[in-house]
Amino acid sequence: MGIFLSKTKTLEHSSESASSSTYTLHKHGSPRTSEFRVFFKKDGIPISPFHDIPLHADMEKQIFNMVVEVPRWTNAKYEISRSDVINPIHQDGEKTGPPRYVKNRFPHHGYIWNYGALPQTWEDPHYVDKDTNARGDDDPIDAVDISQHISYTGEVQQVKVLGILGLIDGGETDWKLIVIDVRDRRAAELHDIDDVDRLMPGYLTATREWFRLYKVPDGHGQNEFAFGGQYRNREFALRIIHECSEAWERLITGNTEPGDVDRTNTTLESSPFRVDPGKLHFPEGEDLPPAPLPKHVEEWFFLPSRDNPGQD
Repeated sequence: MGIFLSKTKTLEHSSESASSSTYTLHKHGSPRTSEFRVFFKKDGIPISPFHDIPLHADMEKQIFNMVVEVPRWTNAKYEISRSDVINPIHQDGEKTGPPRYVKNRFPHHGYIWNYGALPQTWEDPHYVDKDTNARGDDDPIDAVDISQHISYTGEVQQVKVLGILGLIDGGETDWKLIVIDVRDRRAAELHDIDDVDRLMPGYLTATREWFRLYKVPDGHGQNEFAFGGQYRNREFALRIIHECSEAWERLITGNTEPGDVDRTNTTLESSPFRVDPGKLHFPEGEDLPPAPLPKHVEEWFFLPSRDNPGQD
């Protein structure tokens, strides 16, 4: 299963802003299986959600595009594929093992926010972050959307950035942006990380605890944090986004080693990896029912709690 690419001369057409484009999804395989993929098109043209969707929806107002991978209250660990051609969303898991799910650690049911990533960013695995003393995790920068809206896998949302949490996951830098969908009724009142604690008391503490313990039911240790688990503010978060955007630009223009990242794109004139979209052939589109949920996904897992691991 997969998408194949025929070598061809690149086209000469520029990317458009997100607001003037229509994103559609092209699904293949049954959800909750290792074969499932969600491909993207913009105005009917195949695109990479990693590379072709603009980082900014409105640069002047600092509104960003966020690609949703996992909707709130769900457990399947969907993510943008680094290595598949044109980076469809797939369910994470070992190549020879079952797809991954996040366990329900009481009292949390699955993901407690819409979870996704900002396009055109990259946490460079060659770079040791001076704030975390760890290399990047080789993915786009992650974002958690704290709005009331329950999204869907593949939705492209426009979000405000409020702050950031410095997770150290498996010894790698794995920044977690705190954002809110601009459509949310609280968006006009939330401007920085302190506003979240004031208007949504307990949410930042729950979020930090979620990231600290989410792998423990699978037999792994607790995750660590930079800054002792303290959140950093909007200004700091915007600096991290800028650094990750610059890293992505080096990646997509061929000025750094890509590792296993596929750099195929259809809109970026400055990229040597731009291809003719007419030569990208998706697998046949399907709308298949999902595979059954494994029994363990519906169970509760109980772990000790820890109060006040850091000051927000």
